[in-house]
Amino acid sequence: MTASSIAPAAPATLSPALTVACAAACGVMVANLYYAQPLIALIAPSLHIGDGFGGLIVTLTQLGYACGLLLIVPLADRVENKRLILITLLLAAAALVALAVAPSAALFLIAAAVVGCFSAGAQVIVPLAAALTHESTRGRTIGNVMSGLLAGIMLSRPLGSLIADLAGWRAVFGLSAGLMVLVAVWLAKALPEHRPTPGESYARILGSLIHILRDEPQLQRRAVYQGLAFAVFNIFWTSAPLILVQQFAFGQKGVALFALAGAGGALAAPLAGRLGDRGHVKLGTAVALLAITASALLSGWAAALGSVLLLVVFAVTLDAGVQINQVLGQRVIYSIRGEARGRMNAIYMTIVFLLGAGGSAVATLAYHAGGWRAAMLTAAAIGALDLALFATEVLGPRKR
Repeated sequence: MTASSIAPAAPATLSPALTVACAAACGVMVANLYYAQPLIALIAPSLHIGDGFGGLIVTLTQLGYACGLLLIVPLADRVENKRLILITLLLAAAALVALAVAPSAALFLIAAAVVGCFSAGAQVIVPLAAALTHESTRGRTIGNVMSGLLAGIMLSRPLGSLIADLAGWRAVFGLSAGLMVLVAVWLAKALPEHRPTPGESYARILGSLIHILRDEPQLQRRAVYQGLAFAVFNIFWTSAPLILVQQFAFGQKGVALFALAGAGGALAAPLAGRLGDRGHVKLGTAVALLAITASALLSGWAAALGSVLLLVVFAVTLDAGVQINQVLGQRVIYSIRGEARGRMNAIYMTIVFLLGAGGSAVATLAYHAGGWRAAMLTAAAIGALDLALFATEVLGPRKR
């Protein structure tokens, strides 16, 4: 018997232990996408990767993640979820071992893409947690689990830098592989089984993605809102190490500590979930987008004043805004089609990821064209566009 057949109604909330397990799993899986970002200068010469191709280390991991979002996450609507999550964890662990021991650039880059692909299993965990929770507290559950995911994003860079400084870059991926195995053992004991309703074939599930996107305007909106917010996030965090090194003479450890301080924004996730549960989705979205835009704009001013403390403050408020908007957006989309949560999440995260990746590309161009101020003005302009799009929802014609 499956968990869904034993209990026709979801429990009011996940147990604290299961919530922690899901949050930790999301964090360690998504961290795999970001470990290599501060390590390119170490990895590229070690594997004889040319200066112009070092970016492939991160790019291929992210492209693999995008493939996983489109090909693996929709399986959550067909395959028993616990089994799917455990398989992705173990395959990600195997690919991380390959990264740690790769003797050549070709093998390393192939393994990097595979790591990204199976790390998309994190996006099976979030809708599963939502499915195991009653509608009245779904936002709180998503917020708690997403706090682990954002912590993984924010902590991966400083942890990767610190571990590489102590034991070399290969140790980073070896330790991550061990974490994957430990989390798999944890979830094997903690997660209940959850079988989706039998129905469409895998091919039909993939084919339905475009129809779901076309038919769900709230999915379209929430994905674009968060995609633009994530673009601002990426502009800030791609440019921040540059300004810290060039203007404030930070070393690798100093940049790592700055990133650790910025991770405090993850604490906003549970608050966002409670806002959603109380029916304040639009208010919370407005506050989040305003915080994102203002933080980007004021960050440019803070650097001109030479204040690292203000930069830390605005890093926290920007991250908090991005996290609040993410949690509210996922709460909305998980309430639309219960039988298609995996596909909804796949569509949502793919759009978010693609728009966010655009922010990373824009960051480099803007920073080299006009420095930190130009990068932050670009980020603030994207935030303002996000606010304008949200205003069309709030101020648009009301349905009768």
